[in-house]
Amino acid sequence: MTLPVDAADGGAQSGVRGVKSAARTVELLELLASRQNRPARLRELSEALGAPRSSVYALIRTLAEHGWVRTDATGTLYSIGIRALLAGTTYLDTDPYLRIVQPHINDLSALLDETIHFGRLDRGDIVYLATKESSQYLRPFSRVGRRLPAFSTAMGKALLAERLGTGMEVPVPERLTPLTPHTIVDRDALVADLRQARERGYATDDEENYEGVACFGFALRYSRPATDAISCSVPVANLTPERSREIVEAMERTRLAIERMAPVDLSAEF
Repeated sequence: MTLPVDAADGGAQSGVRGVKSAARTVELLELLASRQNRPARLRELSEALGAPRSSVYALIRTLAEHGWVRTDATGTLYSIGIRALLAGTTYLDTDPYLRIVQPHINDLSALLDETIHFGRLDRGDIVYLATKESSQYLRPFSRVGRRLPAFSTAMGKALLAERLGTGMEVPVPERLTPLTPHTIVDRDALVADLRQARERGYATDDEENYEGVACFGFALRYSRPATDAISCSVPVANLTPERSREIVEAMERTRLAIERMAPVDLSAEF
């Protein structure tokens, strides 16, 4: 079920040799982005990248001059720069599916008064591209751009389930690290859960990402293989069998409506 190394490396797949400095630049920016609001010192970055401090420092200074990295007043703490925002917003602004999906998740959130998400599979992670929060319980942070393991999210599991039995690789890490005490970390149990999701047409996570929150995820099948999904997050305290059926039925209608409007993409890769 693991993603092969060459499938995760675009350069290896295409036969083009990777450029080490470019790869390290990407690794550094992704590392800083993953830390969110926690700036890093040069030593931390050097150790995380497994690279000499001198070369990491030279790279940081170059990126800082171009706005991709920012430093504090002392010049010793580093975080992601404003130019990264331009790249991220451009991606969202030009995505053909987000423009179609956004009105539907807005309507669905208004109908259910629950939090609705739209995400995309990126190797073994799900990346949140849009969120419409419930009016009942607002979260203190935006989920747009957040990255979570696919195997522990309803959206991610819905997309992984699409790959079962098709001959495609299912991108699941060798070691399943729990996010909560409820996260499925046994591989056989995960496979069984994905098979069940494939059979019923949607996936669930039962407090596997956040304690007290359950989620229903539906793959959007306008690409082959499916790479996008929608989900609905619900406090477990509010979840009854009747409410679960209401949510599943509403999400199924929304999924079908989105797929009818979305252009079909047969060239998607994961």
